[in-house]
Amino acid sequence: MPHLDPSLDQLKRYAPTVVEPDDFDRFWRDTLAAAADRPVLVEVRPEPTDLRLVDSWDVTFAGFDGDPVRAWYTRPAGVPTPLPTVVEYAGYGRGRGLPHERLTWPVAGYAHLLMDNRGQAGQYAAGDTPDRQGAPGGPWPATWGILDPRDYHYRRLITDAVRAVDAARALPGVDASRIAVVGNSQGGGLALAVAGLAGDLAALVTTAPFLCDVQRAIGLTDAAPYGEIARYLAVHREAEEAARRTLSYVDGVSFARRATAPAHFGIGLRDTVCPPSTGFAAYNQYGCATGRPLPPEREMHVYPFNGHEGGEAVHVRRQLRWLGTVLGRD
Repeated sequence: MPHLDPSLDQLKRYAPTVVEPDDFDRFWRDTLAAAADRPVLVEVRPEPTDLRLVDSWDVTFAGFDGDPVRAWYTRPAGVPTPLPTVVEYAGYGRGRGLPHERLTWPVAGYAHLLMDNRGQAGQYAAGDTPDRQGAPGGPWPATWGILDPRDYHYRRLITDAVRAVDAARALPGVDASRIAVVGNSQGGGLALAVAGLAGDLAALVTTAPFLCDVQRAIGLTDAAPYGEIARYLAVHREAEEAARRTLSYVDGVSFARRATAPAHFGIGLRDTVCPPSTGFAAYNQYGCATGRPLPPEREMHVYPFNGHEGGEAVHVRRQLRWLGTVLGRD
């Protein structure tokens, strides 16, 4: 696929001014405070998997507005001590699937919580969490409730993602001081948002993050999910101003600016789903609004001939080595 963006040298300097609403911080502070009013864990049940080397639990926690959100909690079998923990978020159109589908992190020695995506399951993987909050918008998750930031699907999903970290801290066998958030594509965007909203994380691992530099992205690519927003606006022409205002509350660049955790990024330069410049916009401004004299530790891995798949297994190996250094393993 052709490159969508400028040269790598230009990308390394790309730091656009992403306009933030005046009430951005208050919006998220109030949203998360309302969610925190409820106890986070609803139910934790052992889940039989026929796997001898890991143990799994079916977890339900209270997400946005107290809605029940499902997750899989998996950890190495026979290890009684608290472990560093990876909270992982799935990609667009995916649910949590089955507990044996994602074993990289528990096999590497971490406790692992995989959050279900409310309302999105069925396109690529199964899930068990409905999105019960309806609002005007298009037929795709990226457009649900897009006319008002209070109704937007990603307000709910990002809140769920923050609450997943709270749920992890409440689970047995978790070292609450060593929690990393991890994700690819939409999952990478959620992890980035959590890094900007939860100030006490140990690490962020994000690849091809969705929802970064959104205003530019919806005009740059026709691929879903950004293309779904463009297709909605092609029909609802009068909705552009409202939609752009809503999107300004969920832009990953704004979250990245507020993040403090060490961060590991990965991007394919031929990515037509989440254009490379949008991820670089977040990386280049990561931690810049924290008031620190130097930004948090961060590194970027670039794959010049890869698209949205990025570095695949090669990149996962780099993630494992980096996270092992940052978190340590018991």
